[in-house]
Amino acid sequence: MPLPATFMNLIDRCKIPPGSKVRLKHFDPSFKGNHESHAAAAKEIDHYQKKLRALQDLLYAERRHSLLICLQALDTGGKDGTINHVLGAMNPQGCRVAPFREPSAEELAHDFLWRAHKAAPARGEVVIFNRSHYEDVLIVRVHKLVPKPVWSRRYEVINAFEKELVEHGTHILKFFLHISAEEQLKRFKQRLDDPARQWKISEADYRERAFWDQYVEAYEDALSRCSTAHAPWYVIPANHKWFRNFAIARIVVEHLESLKMQYPKPTVNIDHIRREYHAAKKK
Repeated sequence: MPLPATFMNLIDRCKIPPGSKVRLKHFDPSFKGNHESHAAAAKEIDHYQKKLRALQDLLYAERRHSLLICLQALDTGGKDGTINHVLGAMNPQGCRVAPFREPSAEELAHDFLWRAHKAAPARGEVVIFNRSHYEDVLIVRVHKLVPKPVWSRRYEVINAFEKELVEHGTHILKFFLHISAEEQLKRFKQRLDDPARQWKISEADYRERAFWDQYVEAYEDALSRCSTAHAPWYVIPANHKWFRNFAIARIVVEHLESLKMQYPKPTVNIDHIRREYHAAKKK
């Protein structure tokens, strides 16, 4: 199923061109493309999840490339849901999730990129950063955990780090899951009302809402300064969870298909093994 022109327009709509100045108010978090509902998109979502599995199998077998996917969002933006519903289609044998929680004492004893480099994918592997090294220009900025002269220098350091990964065969796709303040409040209520989700609730969730504007400003700067040709940022409309999954799956599929991967040639004599197989079958 080739990517239609309408979806290529969506990629252009979501992808942040290098050097551009991002204003999140210009991105509609409720955008859902040409599909009116989850039911209308279900067949295509299933198709691209299966495609993801097949392409990841190729990546794992060929072992020439690796893929790093960074997921960033404000609280309830859907990082876990994206991992479960889109990237969960992949084979766990070649796929790993690296959560970026509050740094440990060991991590704080190193430079801020130490834990990111340590978690980066090996050849043939897909790694998803659930939050990422961008926390060090987001939360540390909003809450003034380090001085401005410190965090403001980190954009260039991050760009250099990502370029180094790319030069060694890692492909990087970065997704900001864009939800509205109203949608966030709605999802907080769902957590309050659903016993299966209440474990996710923390008092910090509601305290952080007071910093919404500061986080938006911090994200806008990170997206503007760190979307590069080799490691682009995508702003994904995420008020509709199904559309979020649909858009990310197709973007990842398109990128992996562009690698023109092939299964490696066998390292054994297939004809010889086939003869042994038929001989054993006759016994």
